[in-house]
Parts: sequence; structure tokens; C-alpha cells
Amino acid sequence: MTNLKIHFLKIIKTMKFIKNNILKIFFVFILFSSCQNKDMVETPNVIFILADDLGFADLSSYGSKMINTPNLDLMASQGALLNSYYSTQAVCSASRASILTGSYPNRIGFSGALGPNSKKGINPSEFLMSEMFKQKGYNTAIYGKWHLGDNKKFLPTNHGFDDFFGILYSNDMWPFHAEYPDSYPDLMLYDYDKPVEVLTDQSDLTMELTRKSISFIEKNKNTPFFLYLAHPQPHVPLFASSKFKGRSDHGLYTDVIEEIDYSLGQIMETLKKNNLDKNTIVVFTSDNGPWLSYGDHAGSTGIYREGKGTTWEGGQRVPCLVWYPSEIKPSTVISTPFMGIDWLPTFAKLTNSKLSENKIDGKNIWKNLTGKTEANPHEALFFYYHKNSLHGVRYGDYKMYFPHRYRTLNGRTGRDDGSPIKYEYVNLIENELYNLKTDPSETINIINENPELAKKIIALADIKRKEIGDDLTNVIGLENREVGMID
Repeated sequence: MTNLKIHFLKIIKTMKFIKNNILKIFFVFILFSSCQNKDMVETPNVIFILADDLGFADLSSYGSKMINTPNLDLMASQGALLNSYYSTQAVCSASRASILTGSYPNRIGFSGALGPNSKKGINPSEFLMSEMFKQKGYNTAIYGKWHLGDNKKFLPTNHGFDDFFGILYSNDMWPFHAEYPDSYPDLMLYDYDKPVEVLTDQSDLTMELTRKSISFIEKNKNTPFFLYLAHPQPHVPLFASSKFKGRSDHGLYTDVIEEIDYSLGQIMETLKKNNLDKNTIVVFTSDNGPWLSYGDHAGSTGIYREGKGTTWEGGQRVPCLVWYPSEIKPSTVISTPFMGIDWLPTFAKLTNSKLSENKIDGKNIWKNLTGKTEANPHEALFFYYHKNSLHGVRYGDYKMYFPHRYRTLNGRTGRDDGSPIKYEYVNLIENELYNLKTDPSETINIINENPELAKKIIALADIKRKEIGDDLTNVIGLENREVGMID
């Protein structure tokens, strides 16, 4: 074979190699681009709607015979209804901190309900859900009640939210308080990070927050967004707009809930109108149970014991609806117990977002919501109150309570004028155990009949005490973090 022919064959071979590899590179590029585009298309918008002091039985989908909630009922019929969902604590600030951080509030130093001019707030070292979404390229907003500190250092616009419109603490912390009118300054309405108006009447606030939410959705219809709509209602004092006040036949509380239902309907209609209904997940829930001392200005726990301010079922078991038509089957009912701490890791999984380097307590429940498993990712759920007091543990169908002091109305129903009645206080002397499946009202203590089960739950409690402490047994936790403080 001549040198020329050999050289020519080498050139042919080289060209074939280049051609084949170019084709491979091209197909890899197409595949990669396709995956990227698919990921972008499937990146869901997230709307988290939080009512304040809404009771378990305050929606018709949860058994209410008096309150008409057609939009929330439709949401339930098209998505998932969680009937064993818990707020993380039975009080405002602590509960809200846990939702945004995925941590038990006592792990991050949070307790109670922060008042005006508090020196405490969310620690800048905590990684909030809003910051997680921002890292993923989402536009973010909170409209409504913040309650994680009112100092400028703690404002939501310093913690991952692009926009804020609302109030910095509870709507009753103002000069018109039913019991302590001299204890509070003017309640300011904030726009972004500036006070813009003194609130003396909250009648139009629900609808104003709704309008802000709709505007945000429409503005961001072409970009992924996270909307946190934190209604100040139905926390007392109750307010409804002129369109809803007196509309129902069952009083102001019912008017308020029906206006919140209408708000939800307006938001869902906005999603549909802007072709966002296939790619938006919506969660509707409550920060804790109803404030029962306010009589008919408070909601209902249904069959569950006690209410806000206690770790009994009525204090922390609250409604929770989840809607995402492309993934969640219609009329899904989930009885597996979950908690407010679970949303951050669930949304992280759903959006392929990076979690905090800080230890969190929540678990990803996406497989449960989409019907892929009924197994609980939690071995147990822990019920803390006050600064760091472990009151109870939920383990499977069972819930154990440890000795503690709690408030009760002892069957009294309260007034009908928006003024509270006084609680009585009861000391739980010994451990008590209840089977929530057969005894959801927690009336029959079965601890003496179940010594081995009690021993197991106590062992789980001891592990958690070593981890994040327990004031009731004087155990100092090894893995607690400091709450934010101003100088």
C-alpha cells in the first residue's frame, strides 16, 4: 500500500471519530438542555396560607355544620385533607418560627408570642424557607402577620422576602385590647420595611392582603414564586369587611371564616386565569387551635380536648389542606401525623433546593402527600410548650403526657361579646397515655394497661430531652441554638 493511500485512510478514520463524538456531544447537550427545561417547567410555585387561631372543626370539610367554606371544600376535594396535622406549638410566634425553619421552636430559642419592642426575634443565622426559595431563584413575598420580631434587624425583608405588607405581631396587641388596653402602642401597618398607617379598624385588612397576593401572583406569573399569606384573622379582635359582616346566620366568627374562604377562592381563580393552576402547590392551615376563652369569638376543636395554649389535641391539631393537581390525587385523606416543621424539607425536596446546614427536625412528607407511602418519616412527634417544657409525645396512634400545669375552661363556654373569661389551671400529676384512634377526645388514661408501650415512649422522650432539653425535668439540651437578640 502506498504512503499516500495509508495517509488517506488515516484521514478518513479521524473524520469518522470526530463525527461520532460530535454526535455524542450533540445528543448529550440536547439531553441536558431538555432536562434543564423540564426542571424549569416543573419548578412549582408555592403558596402557603396560614390562618391565625383557626380551630380543627371550623371548615365544613372538617365537619362544621355552621360555617360555609365552599372554596376550601373544593380545595379539599381536589387535593389532600390531613386529619392528623399539628401546629408545632400552641402559640403564635413559636409556631410560625417552626414553619419557616423546619425546627422545633425551642431548638432555636423561640417561645410564646413576641410583643411590641421585644428584644428577641429570628436569629440571622437561621436559614428560613424564604431564603431557601431565594437561593433557587424564586421571587418571595409575605402578606399579613410576621410575628418573628419587630426590630428592623428581624423584619421579613431582611430574611429572604422581597416584599412585605402587614403587621409585625398579633392584631390584639394594640390600644383596643380587650383586657390590657394600656399595655400596647399603636398597631402599625407596614409596607416593605416602613410603617405607613396606624390601624384603628381592621375591617378591610383581609381583602387588602388578598389584593396584594393576587397582584404578586400576576406580577410573577412568568417566574417561580413563593407567597406566604399569613392572615391575622380569625385571631381576636374579629373583623370582617362590609361585604361579609352580618352575611352569615351564625355571628361574626362565621363571617370572618367565610371571608377567608372567599379570599382563598380569589387566589385560586387567579392561578387558573393565569394558567398557573397546574404548576402551583397551595397549602392552607392554622398556626394553632382556637382561643376558647373568647367564647363565640373563637373557633371549635370539634371532638378534641382543650384549645390554644395547651398541648392537648385541641391546642395543636388543626386543619391542613394541600393542593397540587398535577401530583396529588383528588379527595386524598391522610391520617398519618405530621407537623408544621415538615414543610421546609418537603418544599426543599419538591424544588430540589439546598437545606440549611443547621440541624432541623422536620421530615420530607412528599411521598405521603402523593400517595406513594403511608409510612411516617417521624418515629415520634414531640409537644413542647412555654420556654422549653416537654408536655407530650405522639407515637403511632398513642399520645403520652408528662406531669405539667395547663389551663382549662372546665366545660364553660365563654361570652358572646368578644371579651374573654378566665381560665382555671390544673396540674397533671402523673404520666397519662391515650389511644387517639379509639379515644380521640382523650378521656381514658390507659397507661396502667400498657407498661411496655409507656416505657418505649418515655425512652424516646429521654433522647429528645438530651438533645433539646426539658425545663420540667431540668435537662439542658446539647443541641439548642440561640434566639436572635438586639443589643
